[in-house]
Amino acid sequence: MINEDVPAALDGQRLDRIVALLGDISRSDAAAAIANGGVSVDGQPASSGKIRLVEGQSVGLDPTSFPRIQLPQPDPDVEFSVIYEDESIIVVDKPAGLVVHPGAGNMDGTLANGLLARFPEIVDVGESNRPGIVHRLDSGSSGLLVVARTQHAADFLIAQFADHSCTRRYEALVWGVPDAPHGIIDAPLGRNRSDPLKMAVVAHGKYARTDYRVIGTYREPAVVSRVDCRLETGRTHQIRVHLSSINHPLVGDPTYGQRRPNLGVQRPFLHAAELAFNHPATGERVTFFSPLAPDLQAWLDAAST
Repeated sequence: MINEDVPAALDGQRLDRIVALLGDISRSDAAAAIANGGVSVDGQPASSGKIRLVEGQSVGLDPTSFPRIQLPQPDPDVEFSVIYEDESIIVVDKPAGLVVHPGAGNMDGTLANGLLARFPEIVDVGESNRPGIVHRLDSGSSGLLVVARTQHAADFLIAQFADHSCTRRYEALVWGVPDAPHGIIDAPLGRNRSDPLKMAVVAHGKYARTDYRVIGTYREPAVVSRVDCRLETGRTHQIRVHLSSINHPLVGDPTYGQRRPNLGVQRPFLHAAELAFNHPATGERVTFFSPLAPDLQAWLDAAST
């Protein structure tokens, strides 16, 4: 069961639209889920998608009630690299453009489909529509992702993401040069009031904190900075929104890039370069690294400092 409070951006919206956005499903599937008894409001079953909710009300979603959400099937044609595996975990180096798990508009060809082809035993680990997946990486981002191979491993890893003991370092390229070479962006995130499909810094959003450090600057073809970002929390689009909020959006970001040119970067310049956590089987701290993706490294090699 997924439980979410109605954010300010969806205040006054119909229940079926709220369910569609929170559940990442179509509006018609949301209506069917409500009709199937899979949605509750403030703990009570919802009988109609036409009711309008207010900020702060609680919505419960049962993913098994979502119609036409077919469970991901094994697909050996999905391409990704595995940099480490043992009986408990799989560490993947995800290429940019690969969606992590099925959702509205992306029902197949995801990382989950590819994982099931290589590691069929994860089919019963975690949520059925995202087997083994314990955290996310935007489809446009590249880099490291850990996958649980057993339910024990899933529970162990999810707890670390929840208490922020897992270390995640990203490499990014942003417009301009931040005034402070090292800083912490501590700003709550929630859905954008004017466009609920996007995230934004909002007064009553979820706690979010990003530590950034400038590690290089470039003058040509534009003034941009290479930065290391460490996530203390893991909100949707966190790095992209936080850096945009201080007027240093990611180069190549079509959503939060403030309509600036992409400089030849065809996706958000963001790479998950380091991932560290306590191993589910041994409890020992393990750290994994991923070199900058080839397309991003090629851009840096051609730029001038």
